[in-house]
Amino acid sequence: MLALVVAHLVVAGLLPLVSARSTRAAFGVAAVLPAATLLWALANAGPALGGGIDETTIWSPALGLELSFRLDALALAMIVLVSGIGAVILAYCVGYFGPGSPDATRSAALLLAFAGAMLGLVLADDLLTLYVFWELTSVASFLLVGQGGERREERRAAVQALFVTVFGGLAMLLGFVLLGESAGTYRISEILADPPRGSVVTAALLLILLGAFTKSAQLPFHPWLPAAMVAPTPVSAYLHAASMVKAGVYLVARLSPAFADLAVWTVPVLVAGLGTMLVGGWRALSATDLKRLLAFGTVSQLGFLMVLFGAGGRVAAMAGIAMLLAHGLFKATLFLTVGTVDHSTGTRDVRKLSGVGRALPGLAVAAALAAASMAGLPPLIGFVGKEAAFEAFLHGSVQNYVVAVGLLVGSVLTVAYSARFLWGAFAGKPGREATDVHRPGPALTLPIWLCAIAGPVLGIATPIVDADAASYANALPGEQSYHLALWHGLGLPLLFSAIALAGGLALHAARGRLAPLAGRSPFDAQRAYEKTIAGIGRLGVVVTGRLQVGSSPSYLGTIMVMFVLLPGAATVLAGAWPTSAPLYDHAVQVPLAIMVVLAAIAVTRTRRRFTAVLLVGVIGYGVGGLFIVDGAPDLALAQFLVETLSLVAFVFVLRRLPADFTEARSARRVRVPKAVLGGVAGFAVAVFALMLSAARTQPASTSAELARLAPEAGATNVVSAIIVDFRALDTVGEIGVLFVAAAGVASLVLATRYDRQRGAAQPVESGQGSPEHEKDVLG
Repeated sequence: MLALVVAHLVVAGLLPLVSARSTRAAFGVAAVLPAATLLWALANAGPALGGGIDETTIWSPALGLELSFRLDALALAMIVLVSGIGAVILAYCVGYFGPGSPDATRSAALLLAFAGAMLGLVLADDLLTLYVFWELTSVASFLLVGQGGERREERRAAVQALFVTVFGGLAMLLGFVLLGESAGTYRISEILADPPRGSVVTAALLLILLGAFTKSAQLPFHPWLPAAMVAPTPVSAYLHAASMVKAGVYLVARLSPAFADLAVWTVPVLVAGLGTMLVGGWRALSATDLKRLLAFGTVSQLGFLMVLFGAGGRVAAMAGIAMLLAHGLFKATLFLTVGTVDHSTGTRDVRKLSGVGRALPGLAVAAALAAASMAGLPPLIGFVGKEAAFEAFLHGSVQNYVVAVGLLVGSVLTVAYSARFLWGAFAGKPGREATDVHRPGPALTLPIWLCAIAGPVLGIATPIVDADAASYANALPGEQSYHLALWHGLGLPLLFSAIALAGGLALHAARGRLAPLAGRSPFDAQRAYEKTIAGIGRLGVVVTGRLQVGSSPSYLGTIMVMFVLLPGAATVLAGAWPTSAPLYDHAVQVPLAIMVVLAAIAVTRTRRRFTAVLLVGVIGYGVGGLFIVDGAPDLALAQFLVETLSLVAFVFVLRRLPADFTEARSARRVRVPKAVLGGVAGFAVAVFALMLSAARTQPASTSAELARLAPEAGATNVVSAIIVDFRALDTVGEIGVLFVAAAGVASLVLATRYDRQRGAAQPVESGQGSPEHEKDVLG
């Protein structure tokens, strides 16, 4: 499994080399890996449905970090979407992107990288592994939606998608940590086998649901998905219909067997899911852009899936698997249809399209099959899933019936916008001339037919879907004898399906009156998002204006106050005062300490800049001397180097400044608080350091381990082993800092030489300095 994921990412990194020669060849090569992944998953379907296939790669044993993967029924269903539909869409891109398209070169590599990240996400059996791939999909989506970033709407849509999904992802990461620590393991299969409980788990589940809701565009986070439709149509078909937006649904489905019995899980999922289904369906009725119509339809369907997987019942979960497959197939078909219509007519506006169905009858039939599955007509897989969904809630408690009625209303809206799509894309409009159409090639039609035919095939071959759905849903409570089928006899589920069909067609017939109402929907979360972002910007300006006042003393004072209030107060409250701390260990420490204290006091009294710099250097060298006495020659050497470089740098800067501090002496009411704050902060730092050093009662285990490993590194001195071997990267960073400082000093020296060459006859005068000041500094 890890090899397949890595192969996707490696080939994606190499694809730009192929794209440079032929973009069509790049898409063809990219389609091979997802197709091979689908074949591998289907070949292992038996073991996957029987109990699952596990694979673990330990990459940091000391920290307990590992890459864990698991292929089971739910992962198998997702791979059909991620890899199967992904391969079809990549094949469609061969005909969609022209040889000179600026988007084609990056899209092939990014789509394959995204497919690899999604594959890792659905196979992950470890919370942290899942999170890594979760965020990789967000980054890939940002790049695919933004494309070259040349258009403002692309940039805004990409930033919005990244902002919303990463915000939820960070909240989800915190939830993962809380859940993993409460369970004592981060393995998802182990958490499902023995779910933890408690208040910490409650907080963890709410955070995880926040991440799932943002990723799957649930109310009120849904506006990013319609906005992301600025991306090329194949990208929209893959990311926002078949694959990425399913990640949140997948997460809910993955964890529901463990937590669906908790109200903190089911109530938010049912409320958000039903609300999203209704709002998305309602907004789709007013859309005039075919992609935007499908986008709001996707939002609605994602809410439907959330309800099914979050309800926690066996029948609902089986309906969820059926609808998961159905949605991926019919939405991919419809999005690709929009791409072909746009490619053939130059528009996807329903107000401009007319008579396209007569010109492209084959495309219209394929779209009709997909729309019929979306509307829930037999014998398509969408009908099977919707029947099972009604069956899951048409019994039991009042809550179930409320959910069933909500699903019925949402299904009415689904039928209405399905009819609106077919009418808008293919129907001839009265009083409007037929749209000019040029016939698309096989590359733009065959992939559509592959997805369209899969709907009735899976509807007729329901036992195949039933086997996968039952393997996943058997872990949930509910009627164990229920199976997915095209016909369950007359009953309430069939009645609800008939009502949904009739009500949806009636809504479509009244589209002229409903469209303006739907367009004025009060549920405009996009406006709320824009106001929120603008408010954050204004708040940032206000806070920055109050805090970033350009005063170094103010910044230092703020740091000191916070230190005294937080670590200082905690130190006092802890009360762990050292009782046997000596005043000094070596006699030489006393004169060094006195030198440091006197130099510090003198710095506050001096009026000349050059004198102040020299005194600061005395303080630094005195501290370096204390390091030598305490047995830390490496720290002393670093201190001496830094002090020397700083002193040289200050000297060359001072020649550009006045000889004396020019500001007037502060008033007593200003100097006294500063002195008090400095004294208190210094005392707090001293006490804090003393308490920390006295808190250790025996040598640290790390020190003993470093001493043991030093001979293995070929060193006889443990400090040198730490610097050269154990802390090699840190040491390289320190050397880099020294090089930067040396470059700065060299620049100042060269600048001084240049000034001397230009003004050899006269002393250099800079700033407010005098010739005497220049001589004093330059020697």
